[in-house]
Amino acid sequence: MGRYFKLIVAIFALAWSHAAFAEVKMHFHSFNGSVLFGRYPHAFVVLEGTLSNGTKINENYGFSAAKTTPAILNGPVKHAIINEKPKMIKKTNRHFTLTLNDAQYRRVKREVAAWRNAPGKYYSLETRNCIHFVGKMAQIAGLKVEYPKKMLRRPKKWLNHVSALNPKLRAKAIK
Repeated sequence: MGRYFKLIVAIFALAWSHAAFAEVKMHFHSFNGSVLFGRYPHAFVVLEGTLSNGTKINENYGFSAAKTTPAILNGPVKHAIINEKPKMIKKTNRHFTLTLNDAQYRRVKREVAAWRNAPGKYYSLETRNCIHFVGKMAQIAGLKVEYPKKMLRRPKKWLNHVSALNPKLRAKAIK
């Protein structure tokens, strides 16, 4: 009996230690933007960590117009999910980080796919921009989110606002 007990304890310990290290962090970023350098202000999320099955995660997602043209000012335009290069991510503002369980991670991935695969012209400065996309990711993770009209084109200010709406984050406003 002692040998089987030790085997069961060893299997349990191995399974528990693997699960204890399984977590995916979702970081919320803003980019200040500069018209001179061809990048507008932007918000996006970075996902990194490990799922409970051992799968390593290192992804990032933002939502944008497929092309930057004056048409953006006149209503919905063709959209795209964009990914930032690691060098660019280092130049952005990380506002706060949340830990996702496997189910939340899968919900985030389904939501990214839904935004990516939406038919027609889905990007709108007023109703479906990068802020709305990141807001949906925050809601999946359980945060309270609002979209004040005066912040819809100001990702850094908006993420500071989301931080203030969710004091449990203990996130400091980025100036």
